[in-house]
Amino acid sequence: MALRAFSRSKIPFLNLMLIRELIIPIELSYKPMKTSVPILGVISSKPILDFRSYHDGRPRGPLWRGKKLIGKEALFVVLGLKRFKDDEEKLDKFIKSHVLRLLKMDMVTVLIELQRQEEVGLALKVFRIIQKQDWYKPDVYLYKDLIIALAKCKKMDDAMQIWESMRKEDLFPDSQTYAEVIRGFLRYGSPADAMNIYEDMKKSPDPPEELPFRILLKGLLPHPLLRNKVKQDFEEMFPDRHVYDPPEEIFGIR
Repeated sequence: MALRAFSRSKIPFLNLMLIRELIIPIELSYKPMKTSVPILGVISSKPILDFRSYHDGRPRGPLWRGKKLIGKEALFVVLGLKRFKDDEEKLDKFIKSHVLRLLKMDMVTVLIELQRQEEVGLALKVFRIIQKQDWYKPDVYLYKDLIIALAKCKKMDDAMQIWESMRKEDLFPDSQTYAEVIRGFLRYGSPADAMNIYEDMKKSPDPPEELPFRILLKGLLPHPLLRNKVKQDFEEMFPDRHVYDPPEEIFGIR
């Protein structure tokens, strides 16, 4: 009834303002009904184009965002290498016909993608190809990513071959690389090799960080003599840090 009264008003603008004040507070619970009042439309303070400001559950783009960063040719090469990885003859032909034709950035992208997918054998082949290119310059980050990928897959023999190549080019790994290689040797059951990497780390021009020490201290618990040596070095380099020593009975140490 109130709406009818306002609709007969001689001031159309006042009509509109009053109806807006009545409609907006109840628009959430409003259900359409038959009425003789002409529908004036929904009045909202937001632009009409902003009608979907929430996530409606549909994907906003590719689920694998990396596909936006890898070209079609590089992606084709990755798929081809994986397809022929068990056939050495076909793999060599594919490398000659496709991999060697790649531009610099595409070739590096292929290497990175193979490492991401843990196709470390193929990544090693591509890295060797990159080393033979005219544009190649020693890059510690290329070495670092490949060494870490190999260590995580327990390919320690291959990791150490790349390690030696890196050192021949007068490149020193960073703390993360030392940590992952030490962790890899401990997983591989080779504490002596882990200690060799540890000794190499102490000769690095960059000051050692805490993480590789922590990894060694944990991994050498069954080897108290080696652990005590690392612990002593750790306490000298990081006097404000505390080393946790678990009860000896846990490891059968007497």
